Amino acid sequence: MTGLFPFFKNFVPLNDKEMSKLRFDVVQEAFRKRAVTVETPSTSPSGYFGELVFNRDKMHKYLDAKTFKALVNCIDNGEHLDRETANGVAAGMKVWAMEHGVTHVTHWFQPLTEGTAEKHDSFMEYDGKGGMIEEFDGKALAQQEPDASSFPSGGIRATFEARGYTAWDPTSPVFIQDDTLCIPTVFISYTGEALDYKTPLKKALKAVNDAALPICRLFDSKVKKVYSYLGWEQEYFLVDEDLYAARPDLMQTGRTLMGHASSKNQQLDDHYFGAIPSRVMAFMRDIEIAGYKLGIPIKTRHNEVAPNQFELAPIFGETNLANDQNQLIMNVMNSVARKHGFVVLLHEKPFDGINGSGKHNNWSLGTDTGTLLLAPGKDAKGNLQFVTFFVNILAAVQKHNAVLKASIASATNAHRLGANEAPPAIVSAFLGKTMTDVLHKLLEVPSDTPIEIAGKKGTSVGLVEIPEIFVDNTDRNRTSPFAFTGNRFEFRAVGSSANCAGAMTTLNAAVAEQLIEFKAAVDKELAAGKKLNVAIMDTLKPIIASIIDVVCFDGNGYSSEWPIEAKKRGLDVEISVPEMFKSFTTPESVAMFTKLGIYSEKELEARNEVKWEIYSKKVQIEARITGRMAINHIIPAALAYQTKLLENVKLMKEIYPDEYKAKCEVELGIISRISDLISDIRTKVDAMIEARKVANKIENEYEKAVAYHEIADSLFAIRKPIDKLEEVVDNDMWPLPKYRELLFIN
Repeated sequence: MTGLFPFFKNFVPLNDKEMSKLRFDVVQEAFRKRAVTVETPSTSPSGYFGELVFNRDKMHKYLDAKTFKALVNCIDNGEHLDRETANGVAAGMKVWAMEHGVTHVTHWFQPLTEGTAEKHDSFMEYDGKGGMIEEFDGKALAQQEPDASSFPSGGIRATFEARGYTAWDPTSPVFIQDDTLCIPTVFISYTGEALDYKTPLKKALKAVNDAALPICRLFDSKVKKVYSYLGWEQEYFLVDEDLYAARPDLMQTGRTLMGHASSKNQQLDDHYFGAIPSRVMAFMRDIEIAGYKLGIPIKTRHNEVAPNQFELAPIFGETNLANDQNQLIMNVMNSVARKHGFVVLLHEKPFDGINGSGKHNNWSLGTDTGTLLLAPGKDAKGNLQFVTFFVNILAAVQKHNAVLKASIASATNAHRLGANEAPPAIVSAFLGKTMTDVLHKLLEVPSDTPIEIAGKKGTSVGLVEIPEIFVDNTDRNRTSPFAFTGNRFEFRAVGSSANCAGAMTTLNAAVAEQLIEFKAAVDKELAAGKKLNVAIMDTLKPIIASIIDVVCFDGNGYSSEWPIEAKKRGLDVEISVPEMFKSFTTPESVAMFTKLGIYSEKELEARNEVKWEIYSKKVQIEARITGRMAINHIIPAALAYQTKLLENVKLMKEIYPDEYKAKCEVELGIISRISDLISDIRTKVDAMIEARKVANKIENEYEKAVAYHEIADSLFAIRKPIDKLEEVVDNDMWPLPKYRELLFIN
């Protein structure tokens, strides 16, 4: 048996004897690796922060005054950028980039693949004199033309209709990676439809600004702009590169499709916030250095709950930029990890039976005057403004809870939701006792009653040497997908591999729609002669009454009673991912997205086609690998061990012809057990393959995804007998690195 691990480093064909030792050798090699020396810059992080970003300091240095002013006006106020200005910006960027050894430029965009894409062009052009010269002008900066037919489009682009455009997004700074100047862009089709995540996100951010601004001006006439803020927390796993290369399932799907639980995993809670392994710390330092140079304000690093699971998180920022930075840091993590002998796993559930990885999206709104709209105010007026936005956000989440869930749904995230620490696949909101009490009280008091909200309070821990600590006005609820945490909401259900823009587009759109409806209702109350605070409260009270016992839930989201109760409340409890996606094209969702100008109905339908197609293909890949590993790896190893036992029994029979059955009782039991498990695996794999053949003939993408949803469930049935075999077969003969080897970094 040869060729088991075709991508293994320094691979050579193996004979049967060598094969039995391969997994052990792979593990030992991985454990012998040492950390790469970190080359720490000579200055502090603040000294090189943004070094590879064309930020305002660089703009001021490399652009003339007129060009600088026009570009800043475009970024801050959305003013049009003419070609002359674009030429001036490009000229300055080229000088700066070439000082850093840049030779190429690319439009960096985010197609519907959940990743990023780029096509590199050199600066080189003919000089008209038989030589070459470096050129980069406003046209190359502002627009490129990648092939649109090769990216998911949901039928918007046919294979023979290849033209698509990328267009510069000036609000997200240009940056340098290696020898390439990277320009963040949107990606649209020849006929104008969005083919990416950035375009609808920017439209949603404009919508929430336009909707929130008139309400903010009821409280402060000086407000000119409302920002959507995002602070993402990126969870991830690390595995040794050599062990990864010995697991075809990890290499091709990002998760282990089989593998018995380790005797020790996370049950002692000793990994969470524990001492960071030295090799991992070296990796984290390099990530931070690379991130700081790219202007990403990484703030936090720590061990997560599961073995080999970690987290990094930045200071929050404007949503469009923060989302770009998250996409960028995921790319950086992958490349840096290889230098340290690791592979980063961003799959939501790479290992069965332990915590999966999310990307908690901390979301809030703020104004250009510095006011955080989701932080309680300093006086009654400030508190009224806070409650206004707080209640309307909850109303938006309640009305569109199904499509919000659909915005974070995927084939990979389906394995995580409702498992261990992840929230359930039901979108509800955690408020905490303080805010729950505030809302109940507001329903009871007259509308002109000043609002008081308790802030942080000091409390003693009873030890003289320990200073007073300040307790927040809300606790945390790990089982809530949308939790209020004091000055923001934490959308915890977003998957670790996802593009944050999907969830952020839907959330900002839902809030924008609700704020528009609220402002219209307040205007009617004001027209009736009511005072502003009374008009606002009279409008808020019916909303509070409609949400307080529906979307607001502070209990245990893992309990078996909650799905039953949630369904009674009218919340969406669908657990099938293909069915979840249909929420995007309900009349309510279509009306919301179209009237806000975020998606056309055609774009929504196309995106659903893409989502169903990707879902089917991901499950199809997993099914193929499961079948092939079962037949080509697991069964041969089990048969080899069974043969070894049979040879032993045969020898025993020759020596003890009358007593061998009694003496070989254990061996005979194992032999029978192996036969039963092999038969079970083969039967289930054959059934799965037949189901896959049927699914592959289905042309309708939704119906195919539904069929593959059933196939996805069958993969768990296949792995059960495989995992049992792992506990039976000789350790030296098992062909795959085991969980106990994958999950503990030395």
